[in-house]
Order: sequence, then structure tokens, then C-alpha cells
Amino acid sequence: MADQADVEAALAAIVGGALYPGGLEAGCVVPGAVCRVYRGWPVPAALDADLAAGLVNVSVAAVAGSQVVTTRYPDAWRVMAPVAVTLGAAVAGGVARFAGAATPGQVAALLVDGRAAVHRTVPGDTPQSVAAALAAALLEVGIAAAAAGAAVTVRGARSMVARITADQPAQRETRRQRQGFAVTCWCATPAMRDAVGSAVDAALSAIDFIGLPDGSSGRLLFVASVTSDRWEDAALYRRELSYSVDYATTITAMLPCLTIGGTQIAAQGAAIADLLG
Repeated sequence: MADQADVEAALAAIVGGALYPGGLEAGCVVPGAVCRVYRGWPVPAALDADLAAGLVNVSVAAVAGSQVVTTRYPDAWRVMAPVAVTLGAAVAGGVARFAGAATPGQVAALLVDGRAAVHRTVPGDTPQSVAAALAAALLEVGIAAAAAGAAVTVRGARSMVARITADQPAQRETRRQRQGFAVTCWCATPAMRDAVGSAVDAALSAIDFIGLPDGSSGRLLFVASVTSDRWEDAALYRRELSYSVDYATTITAMLPCLTIGGTQIAAQGAAIADLLG
């Protein structure tokens, strides 16, 4: 899920990348500047020490009391990045042959004369072990099946269908909110404040959406920019850039796909009736 902390971290990463596009070794884009970029508000004693040493602090923090609920989309699951199956199956003349990689999270199924056998792949599975598991499952529902290598044979079968599906990662948006965030440049001189603040503002102004760890994105909107010289006697010059981010609180899960329809399933997961005629 995307959290307020994730948004702060994403903004801090954008700011750090804008000030050090070539990495720390390449130096800051602002000549003569050495910057610390972090989440939260600075500790006064640490800030005073940094300013005395000529170091710039850039903090990213949520603004208290600025959150507004903006939920407006359906509360429904949606597949994020579809997962392709890596196990293959082909049926010919009452024989189902399996090939490929039986990676975990896939479901292999055989539907023989209206009765289903299903096997969910686990670590260590191979096409051969999948065939053996399906043959055993068919025997449990009264189908005389035999496994040999990666093939399952059912003699006298009137119909035989093989299907492979894979669990799919899905996401559900449970809430959406708009939260204010302050990106504050703390500098020892007005010139450094103006230069660093301008570089950070330019980078953020070019971004419409920020990516978040759960795969969602937040809408980034400029709110205000304030320059403060109230603490010039203490050699502290500040520029605060205010942005709002509209982002979702989400939950994720791996959802199974429908593999075989038209059969009745017992509480233990076994097919118990032929409903296909």
C-alpha cells in the first residue's frame, strides 16, 4: 500500500536527484553547495551545526491538518501487471502433455468427460510432477488416468481439455486523499537559499505524477512558495515550497483465475459431480 511515508520518500528522492543528478560523486548542480536531503523536520542543534559548516538542509514533511479525503473511484480489484503462464499443455488423442516451467503460482487443470483435476504448482514442481499430480487427482474422481513422464493418458476419454492459468497480482483502492507537503530549503546565506530553492522548484514543477512503491501514482500540484528571512540574525535563510499530492491508500493480493467451470466442488476442494452432461 502507499502511505504518507512513501510519498515523503518519493519527494525526497526527486529532490535528491535534482540536486545531484550525477550522483554524490559528481557534486551538486548548485556550485559550492553541499546538501542533506531527508524526510521530516530538522533537529535544531543539528541544523545549527550544519549551517555553521555551510551545509544546506532540504527537508520533506507532511503538513499537519492538510489532509482531505478525495475518494472518487470504484472500490474494486484491478489486475496490475498480468503474469503470463510458463507451463504449457497440449491434448491429442486422450493424452495431455505438459512442458515448460512449472513455476509456483500456476494452476494446471484437466477436464475429462466433465470431471476436473486441478493442481496448484509449488516450488520444485516440474512438468513431470504436474502430470503425476493430475493423474492422481483424476483417479480420485473416478477417471482411469495414468502418468508417464510429462504426459497423462486417459484411455477411452470422450473429451479431454487441458488448461493452465496463473495467479494475478491485483490492487484495490480503499481510500484516496490529498495531503499537503512542505519541501523546505534551510541555508546559511540568502544567495544559497535562492539557488537551491530555484533548482528544487524547477525539478518539482516539471513533474505531474510521482510513482509510489505499490505501483500507484500520486498527482503532484504546486500550492505556494514562501521565502523567510525572519532568522537572518541566526544565519538561517529558508525557502518553503508547498505541494499537494493526491494519492491512494491501496491493498494488494494475488488473485486466482478461473480455470475450470461447470463442476461442483466439495468443501475439501474435490470435484464431486459432473454438471456438463
